[in-house]
Amino acid sequence: MDAFLQETKLLDYSSKPVQDLIKQRGWNALDDFHKIQEIYNFVRDEIAFGYNVSDAIPASRVLRDGYGQCNTKGTLFMALLRGVGIPCRVHGFTIDKRLQKGAMTGIVYKNAPSEIFHSWVEVRYGAQWYALEGIILDQPYLSKLQKRYADCTGAFCGYGVAVKDLQNPIVDWNGNDTYIQSEGIVQDFGVYDSPDELLREHHQDMSPFKELLYRCVGRRLMNRNIKKIRLLLGESK
Repeated sequence: MDAFLQETKLLDYSSKPVQDLIKQRGWNALDDFHKIQEIYNFVRDEIAFGYNVSDAIPASRVLRDGYGQCNTKGTLFMALLRGVGIPCRVHGFTIDKRLQKGAMTGIVYKNAPSEIFHSWVEVRYGAQWYALEGIILDQPYLSKLQKRYADCTGAFCGYGVAVKDLQNPIVDWNGNDTYIQSEGIVQDFGVYDSPDELLREHHQDMSPFKELLYRCVGRRLMNRNIKKIRLLLGESK
């Protein structure tokens, strides 16, 4: 299990912001089940769904931003888990961009690659590995989406969601796998010890110009759109 507890450049769990958070929350005093559950709930709900400047930012930066998406929330989740002695790894994929429609709009959606780089964290608890993808969307955002589409009682794809049952997605951890975008998976890259290793082999396929455009313009428009969605989804139809 040593490889799944190592600190890395991205999993900077000895950094002051990460260590201060662990101490403030008292996570080291909990048993393993509640360590996972408490950290899971923190990353899911207290780190808002949003788009960072890059997938390759350390956990301390994600914590400072206060928001993230699948890859960056996963980095923070892993750093916090390893910081309290819980083994974890990362599983890489691509997902169909259609599940981002609504979160991405207009020219940003039109110019986005057809497959978007994606990952989830797998946590070792007991004798099993659990896939915990459900951290991506914070509960306030997801709840408003469910309310807005209350007439949808089955599969749903859009706004950062790809599930079989919108009203009952498996996003709470009680010793089980959790998923929120898994129905949109296209390619499976397999498991890696750390996001650093995964990103050395796989990353979002964009030209240098498009990458610069995303950093400077695209992600800002997407985050602005997410804020609008939060407001709009809170209104009745």
